[in-house]
Order: sequence, then C-alpha cells, then structure tokens
Amino acid sequence: MEITKDCVVQFHYNLRDAEGNELENSRKGDPMAYLHGHQNMMAGLEKALEGHSAGDIFSVTLAPEDAYGSRTEDSEQRIPVKHLQGAKKWRPGMVASVQTDQGVRQVQILKVGKFMVTVDTNHPLAGKTITFDVEVTDVRAASAEEISHGHAHGVGGHHH
Repeated sequence: MEITKDCVVQFHYNLRDAEGNELENSRKGDPMAYLHGHQNMMAGLEKALEGHSAGDIFSVTLAPEDAYGSRTEDSEQRIPVKHLQGAKKWRPGMVASVQTDQGVRQVQILKVGKFMVTVDTNHPLAGKTITFDVEVTDVRAASAEEISHGHAHGVGGHHH
C-alpha cells in the first residue's frame, strides 16, 4: 500500500544535521506513527513520505522552511524555573520542555537565575538544514475513529 491521505504510517528515522552528526534515532523504541495528510508531521517530511510503501528506505534533506522553520530574532523570554520540565538542575545550552497554550514546546536555556531562567523560544533545530534517513515499516488504511480524531492510534501513535 502506498502512502496517501488517510493512511497510518509507521517509520523509523535517523535525524542528522548538515555536518552529518546524529541528532536523534528512533531505533531504540517503537517506530513513529502518524496519520498522513492531517498536518501531524512537518510538511517537508510528510511530502517526502508520500507515495512510499512499507519496506522503503530513503533519505531526505530539508531546508529550515520545510522542517523546524527559520530562527526568529529577539525570541528570548524570562520564565519561572518551576515551569521547566526535563531536568532538576539547569545550565545554559540545555533544552527544556515548557507547557504552553499551544501544547508542549521545547526551549533552550540561555541564562539561569535562582527563580527565573531566560530561554530562547525558537525550536532548537530552527534555522538548520537537516536530513532524515527513513525506513517505512508499515502503511495501513486509517480507521474511521483515527480519521475523526485526526491522529493515529496505537503503538507509536496517540493513546487515549
């Protein structure tokens, strides 16, 4: 089955920066799952997956605008340390998660005080060209429930 709108796709990936350094690798866990055609994946990667089938292995290099976007200057913000998730002790350069009105967002720590931190709200990979090495492991038709919910269910997807 080819990847088209309303398919649930499972895949493993290796994410590399422009210098070839590995940034992430999904092989230590379950494959990632998403509902194709429902904006659940960065646009450039979803476009590259279109038309592929289970068993396909390929690489795609994405410019910032097709991946995590361009960097926005003056995106520093001061927030209370208690809102940071991911570690007990923070240092500049570390990446934290913060719950926002739009969901969980990753921020990079710039400066740490006793009660407040200064963070960069750009995604840590914003402004970077990245390469995904992808192995499509499964493609199936989405259930009516998955389509109505707008996301994949089960292993690698959303759990209710």
